[in-house]
Amino acid sequence: MQRRTFLTLGAATAALAACGESVWAPDEAVRAARFVSDAPPSVTLLTVIGIPRGEGAHSGLMINGSQRVIYDPAGSWQHPHIPERNDVLYGITDNFKAFYLDYHARETYWVAEDSIPVTREIADAMIRSAEAQGAGSQGFCARDTATVLRRVPGFEGAPSTLAPLKLRNWFLSLPGVTSRRHMDGDPANNHDVLLRQHGQLTRAGNVAVN
Repeated sequence: MQRRTFLTLGAATAALAACGESVWAPDEAVRAARFVSDAPPSVTLLTVIGIPRGEGAHSGLMINGSQRVIYDPAGSWQHPHIPERNDVLYGITDNFKAFYLDYHARETYWVAEDSIPVTREIADAMIRSAEAQGAGSQGFCARDTATVLRRVPGFEGAPSTLAPLKLRNWFLSLPGVTSRRHMDGDPANNHDVLLRQHGQLTRAGNVAVN
């Protein structure tokens, strides 16, 4: 996945660093975007998987605690109403979650959504771990996601790996994980999906789920 290059909602000037491109949305944007879900606290591993060969293409986390965020290391999805701080995306309503999934699921990729229930304290610790990780570099999404996981009790066994599928296989071994598969027939070039989403604030893309 190519690194996003814009500044969300007037974020501070981005600067290239050894660990990746730093993006820092202002406090008021993060506060305004905050979304609290009614769903129970959880940690969700999102894995983008190629079609038809089944190769792992991207890893990220959706964390539902005192707010719901997506940790998207070196990811390419963005929306003008979603502030970012170094790969942590804030304000993940159900609509924006669907946008994220719709963007990644297309004729050449599907998205695995693997979730495990946790306490609110663990979920918030995972958010803090993601916030502390800093901007990721392209090609290291699985490694950075595993690092975020390992810092939180119950997830210390996450493997240090560059392979999204290896990370997913470990996550699936945890007790209580439930899985969903997201598929979409959008063209392989998802640039038009991103442009379409920027014009939509209330209507999510059509994503088949099973």
